[in-house]
Amino acid sequence: MYAFDVDGSEKRALYRDLLGALDALTGDEPDPIANMANAAALIWQYLPDLNWAGFYRLVGDTLVLGPFQGKPACIRIAIGSGVCGTAAATLETQRVDDVETFPGHIACDADSRSELVVPIIRAGALIGVLDLDSPKAARFDGEDAAGVEALAALLAARI
Repeated sequence: MYAFDVDGSEKRALYRDLLGALDALTGDEPDPIANMANAAALIWQYLPDLNWAGFYRLVGDTLVLGPFQGKPACIRIAIGSGVCGTAAATLETQRVDDVETFPGHIACDADSRSELVVPIIRAGALIGVLDLDSPKAARFDGEDAAGVEALAALLAARI
C-alpha cells in the first residue's frame, strides 16, 4: 500500500509533491501500463475538481484509450481531432477553459466543461497524451499546465 504526504494548500506544493509521489510509484516499475494506471489513480486522488484523468496512447496513427479514472471514455481519437488529437498533432499542451467553444471538441462526457491535455514525448516523438477533464469551466490555469507537463515529462521515460 502506498501513502503519500501531498500538500494541497497551494498548487506549487501540490505539483511538487505529486511529482515526488509519481517518481516513487514508477521509478522501479518497467511496465508502462502499470505506470499509467498508477499515475491516473494518483492524479485522480489528489487533483480536485476532475471528472476524468487518464491516457491516450499513440498506436499507429491513432490515439487509443489507456488507463484512466472516471466514466467510460472514447476509445479511439484521430490525430488532429478534438482537444487530445490537437495536442497530439501540435505537440503542444492544450488548455481549454470552455470545451463547448473548442472547434471539433469530442464530448466523451457531457459533464466536462474544461480540459487540459499534455502531449507525452520521448526522444522527440509523441507516445501519447495525458488528459484531464473537469466539470468546472476554466478549472485549469498555467500552474496546472506546468505541473502536469512535469508529470508527463517524468512519465515519458517510464511508459
